[in-house]
Amino acid sequence: MDDSDGKIEFLCQPGLADAIPAPARAGKFIPDWYRSLEREMGMPTKEGLPGLTAKACLPMADAFGLGFVIPLPVTVRLLIPEDRVNIRMGWAADAPFQPVETHHPGQIGAPEPPFQQVMPLKFINPWRIKVPEGYSVLFTQPFNHAELPFSCFTGLVDCDRFHTTVNFPFQWTGPAGDFTLPAGMPIAQLVPIRRDTLLRDHEARGASESELAEQNEANRMKYTEISSYAREWRTRK
Repeated sequence: MDDSDGKIEFLCQPGLADAIPAPARAGKFIPDWYRSLEREMGMPTKEGLPGLTAKACLPMADAFGLGFVIPLPVTVRLLIPEDRVNIRMGWAADAPFQPVETHHPGQIGAPEPPFQQVMPLKFINPWRIKVPEGYSVLFTQPFNHAELPFSCFTGLVDCDRFHTTVNFPFQWTGPAGDFTLPAGMPIAQLVPIRRDTLLRDHEARGASESELAEQNEANRMKYTEISSYAREWRTRK
């Protein structure tokens, strides 16, 4: 049995292992806007329960902690012009590799909609993702990280067979200006997925009477009982 069975491994060049921020469980990268949010808004709902913020939303909390995050390996400076196309990039002269590159705009159909003023870029990822046989990895923008001024394109890679690194194409979504992206900031979230567990069959239909009754009872509990999701439905991840 391979040593990687049952776990995910992140492999880099030996000389980089202690020189750049390492990937970690996604829960270690929860953003400040969420951490500082109060759980209650200080006003009741129309049903008379305490009005809650996103801090009390367990599905959002579970998404923050799902899978793993790849951090930016070195600090990057980006000069974003008003046209969002002629972007200038820079990093320390002693950086171990070029951390950001450009894509040809034609690769996403730019400047045609919806990419009229977009220069596609990509983060260079030094980490090869090694997973057990039968696993693919979903790479995407870090979930609910509204503070990030960029948006990664989403991709699904069969990393059990693809024995090299996966880079992260992205577009700048922040304003024009001079920006410093610090080493260690989250740039991509990844979720290992067993291919044989994917649901492929589907059906769209009207609900039965018993299903409607079940839904109505769930709605009643959701809006009239405190912590009903945590108590009745959530499974710890």
